[in-house]
Amino acid sequence: MKYTRITVNPNQMGGLPCIRGMRVPVATVVSMVAEGMSKEEILKEYPYLEAEDITEALHFAAEAVRERTLPLLTAS
Repeated sequence: MKYTRITVNPNQMGGLPCIRGMRVPVATVVSMVAEGMSKEEILKEYPYLEAEDITEALHFAAEAVRERTLPLLTAS
């Protein structure tokens, strides 16, 4: 997938992936979704974001997790 709404600039936010060159890290958006916020609530909190930004942030995060091994506890 080609990400058109995710940018990485080493001179902005420490090089974290952000939404469309703004100072809104992908991790912030993903965390809001994980905390149970709806798209509408996120857009109200960040009115300069668009619904597509949230969707792409989630896709980006899913791909980032897919690309690395994470230390997880296994169920006994």
